[in-house]
Amino acid sequence: MAAPTGKPVPVPTRETQPYWEGCKRHELRIQKCIACGHYQFYPRLYCTACMSEHVEWVKASGRGKVLSFTIVYRPVTQAFAADVPYVVALITLDEGPQMMSNIVGCPPDKVYIGMPVVVTFEDWTEEISVPKFTPV
Repeated sequence: MAAPTGKPVPVPTRETQPYWEGCKRHELRIQKCIACGHYQFYPRLYCTACMSEHVEWVKASGRGKVLSFTIVYRPVTQAFAADVPYVVALITLDEGPQMMSNIVGCPPDKVYIGMPVVVTFEDWTEEISVPKFTPV
């Protein structure tokens, strides 16, 4: 387990618990509206398309494309110093929602807009696994 020394570890809430439970099992979960079929991420108590309160958690494909990204050369805190340079990217999932994450498994200068990616997970603690993306 690669515990992130000094990095802030996510704390699940009532709304995000199903997401983190999925991550722990290395499944990327997003919400889907039962009423209209809209997929959404980040977790909400209602559908952002039709305002229905009937949303459920579903396993996402874990595939997407890089919409935008930046390469971080200066760590925001000392806890991230060993990681630089690293890529922070906005990923458009195949289901439609966007999520921010890191691109790993390739040199930062090889990342490009439109790059197809797939989810992978880093186990930070016994309870928290963090989704990252690698090139397909």
